[in-house]
Parts: sequence; structure tokens; C-alpha cells
Amino acid sequence: MAGPLVALPLSWIGEGRAFDQIGASLLPEALRASAVLAAGVGLGTLLLGGGLAALVSFWDFPGRRWIDWALVLPMAMPAYVLVFVLLGQYDPGSPLQRGVEAVFGEGTQLPQLRSTWGAILVLTLVLYPYVYVLGRSAFLAQPRETLEAARSLGTGYGRAVVRVAVPLARPALAGGCALAVMEALADFGAVNLLGYRAMTDAIYRVWYGAYDQAAALQLATVLVVFTIGLVMLERLLRGRARYGAALARGEAVVPRRLGGPAGLAAAAVPVLLLLVVLVAPGAQLTAWSAESVDAGLVGTPLIEAGMTSLLLALTAAALAVGAAVLVGYGQRVRPSRPGGVAARLATVGYAVPGTVVAVAVYVPLAWIERRIGGGTEALLGVDPGLLLTGTAAGLVIAYLVRFHALALVTVESRLARIDPALDDAARGLGASRGRLLADVHLPLLWPGILSASLLVFVEVMKELPATALLRPLGGDTLAIVVWEATKDSRFDTAALPALLIVLVGLLPVIALIRLSRGDGAGRLDGSALRARAAVTRGEAGGGAEGDTPPAAVSAPPASAGG
Repeated sequence: MAGPLVALPLSWIGEGRAFDQIGASLLPEALRASAVLAAGVGLGTLLLGGGLAALVSFWDFPGRRWIDWALVLPMAMPAYVLVFVLLGQYDPGSPLQRGVEAVFGEGTQLPQLRSTWGAILVLTLVLYPYVYVLGRSAFLAQPRETLEAARSLGTGYGRAVVRVAVPLARPALAGGCALAVMEALADFGAVNLLGYRAMTDAIYRVWYGAYDQAAALQLATVLVVFTIGLVMLERLLRGRARYGAALARGEAVVPRRLGGPAGLAAAAVPVLLLLVVLVAPGAQLTAWSAESVDAGLVGTPLIEAGMTSLLLALTAAALAVGAAVLVGYGQRVRPSRPGGVAARLATVGYAVPGTVVAVAVYVPLAWIERRIGGGTEALLGVDPGLLLTGTAAGLVIAYLVRFHALALVTVESRLARIDPALDDAARGLGASRGRLLADVHLPLLWPGILSASLLVFVEVMKELPATALLRPLGGDTLAIVVWEATKDSRFDTAALPALLIVLVGLLPVIALIRLSRGDGAGRLDGSALRARAAVTRGEAGGGAEGDTPPAAVSAPPASAGG
């Protein structure tokens, strides 16, 4: 899983001149754009996600119970799909434009979406749930006595939340921001459609425009170093601070009731947000899809793209989960330090943008392909062609490198819940390790296996950058259909595949909500995203002092119950 990423630093050996051609022109602009994007999305998700988390945790208002879980749903909306809908609504003759002219006068134009603020706004709207879920979990874990102590010293309720509760939740909020920033830096579809020249777009242009593999790999190396640097900066800023607030030491905070205009205003903000991010785009996609069906635009190409997406997602999910079971079970029955290090290295790909994974995977596969082709032609006189890079095999390998971590963390979480006494009892009865896995662990692992399969399946269905770079000829997926149709402003063609992607993306989010509300308290458990933060920051084996305990960190990435 980690082997292909070695191609990134190796690209500098003997190929330094490739970087000279882009270092003075393309790189500064792309790096500056990515830095601005990271800062804007980090601040935006912190304010929006953290503010909403504090609102639903410390105040009660009309509709709070359903707003609590509904605010997680925008996680199902891919950024490039939201961009596609907004671009369609920003057309001169769109209903939104006509409404603006009706209110503010004819000739009034909407702000330009293809801009820096447009890219920051779109990514903030779809990535704020990372901060929201983690912040919500951290706020709910704080005991009531903390706020009561502050209030006994004369501090008002709202000021106590800002000065006491928010600082105590800083590790969770910072973890959510780190995830949102890394997802923003990894995004390709939204920034490409908006014409925003970030690093991922620069890598794609060098790869496909200039056909310069070495320069693309070196740009990818710069992006990885930049991303890791931001995570390290967050850790340094945290310093040696300690954060501790165990719920076991006291009762949970009781939200303060807001009534009248204040309660309505508190409910109106998240409702308006959901309308903008999920409801209105979903309705627009449904309307466009109905029009495309009536016009007969849904034909064989779309069906083939859907089948390709389905087959790729099923194949990648099966292989990723199979590998995760073998690695996790191997570490359980025969743990070792080298094995543990290797297992963690296998998760590195999740912290790497899909564009980077694609170019890193392509180079070693092409090298292997040339060796196979040369040997086959010398021995048999037959040229096998592009066995890896010209077929879906290379794309599936890229998916495994990118998403193996999700499957491994989920399976390991479930394995950790199986009592070791069951292993001892089975071995005492003479069962081999193979039979122990087949007869004891697999029946108990099936919820985790299903969760991991669903996670990888949905991520592959939505994945755009790796697919755009490595897709075989005639192997378009639903994500590629949406992207290419949107580039040509064919919104009616892109609507139905985009709607299908959103509906599929709702599956793990709904599963997360159902499982997290199964505790009877109606609380959204942040362990799902803490696991993703741990994987992304290389801490899956346990956190630093002051972080979430390892037992919480190892929870499955997108389903709190696993």
C-alpha cells in the first residue's frame, strides 16, 4: 500500500531539471492558492462547524432534536456536485439570478463564484461537519460542574461557554479543522470546475497538459510536504497543553432553553444552511434529472458509467476489506513491532490526495508493465499491451492505496471488541489459526466488515481525481460523467449521475446517525471522525498526551457502532 508513494521522493533523483521548468512559474501561484484555500477553509469550518456544535450542545430551541443529526447530512454532498449545481443556478437566466434582479433591480449580478471566495465558500459548506461532529462530541463530554464553576464566579452563561467550554474542546476542534483542511487540499473536482489554480489542479495540468511525469511527481511531493507541514504546525501550536474533562466525573451539561425570537433565530440558522447545502441542490438535481429523462438524454453511456462505478466500487471494497481482515487478524494472533509499523505505513495513502496517489501509483506500474511486456515479447513474440495502466487494474490499486486505511481502522476497531478469552478457548480446544478466524472471528466481525465495505464502496463511487488520471479508455465512472459534463455546461446530462452519487453518499451518513443515536441519548458520537483524524495524522496506534484515549481513537471511521 505504501510502496507506490516511494515514487514521490525518487522523482527528484536524476530528474531535477523537470522541476526547474515549473518551479519559477507554476509552483508559486499554485502553492499560494493552496495556502489561501487552506487558511480560508480552516477558519470557515472552525467558525461554522464549531459554532453550530456549541449551539446544539449548550442551547435548546425548537427543532433541535432533528437539527442535531441533520447537520451531519452535508457530508454526503461531494464538493464538485455542489459546485455543479451552483454553476447551473448562476446562469444569467437562472431562477436565482432572476430573483436577485427582482429584489435588487434589473442588471444586478450575483458575486462571481469562480473566485477565491467561491472555492473557500463551497468547500467550507461541505466540510464543516468534520468540525461539527468532533466539536459536538467534545462539548457533550464536558461535565456540568465546569460551566457551573465559571458561572459561580459571576460569568454569564454564553461567556462561560466561550471562555471555558470552547478552550477545553480545542483538541477536537483542531482535529476537525485539520481534517477539513486536508480534504480541501486534496480536492480536485471543485477547484478545477471553479478554475481555481490550486496544487491539485496544477498536478493535473502538468500530467495531462504537458505530459511531464517527473514534474507532476515533484509537484505532488511538494503538496504532501505542505500538507504534513500544516498538521505539524497545528501540533506545535498546541504545545504541551493538557486538556482533560471526563464525563465520568460529573453530570452532562443540560442545554439552556431558548424561547421566542431567540429560539426561532437559533433554529433558522441551521435550517437555512441545510436548505442551501442539501435541500435546494437536491431538489435542483431531481428537477434536472427529470428533464433529462423526459428529453431522452439517459442512454447507454450513462448506464455503462453506472455499471463501471458499481463494479469498481465493489471490487475495491472487497479487496480492501480482505486485506484489512488479514492485516488486523495477523496483528492479533502474532503481534510484532515490525508488523505494527508496517500496518501503520499501509494507512499512509489516506492522508495523500487522490491526485498524488494516482501519479505515484502510475510510475511503478508503468515500470512493471514495461518489464512484463519486454519479457513476454522476447519469449513469446507477443506484446501484452497495457496490462496495468491501460485497464481497471491500475485504478483499483490506486483505490486500495487511498482507502485501505478506512477498512483497516474499522476492522481493527471491531477486532478490539472480541474478548481474547475466546481465542484462548478455541486454541485450547485444538483449533488452528485459520479455523479460529473462520469459526470465531469472522462471525463476530461481520458488522465491522459491512461497515468497512460500505465506507470504501461509497468513497470509490465519489472519488474523482484518481479516477480522472488513471481511468482506462472507455471506463468513465459517474464522477467522471458529472465532471466532464459540467465543464461543458451540460447540466442536464450531469444531473442524474450527480443525484445518484449524492444518494449513495447518504448511506454511511445515515448509518452513522442511526448507530450513534442507538445509545438512547440522541448524541452524535465523534469517535467516527476521530478515527479518520488519527489515520490522517499518523496516530492510529494511539494519541499524544491530552488527546482522545486510544480506545476512542480506534473506533470505525464513519459508523460509531462499527
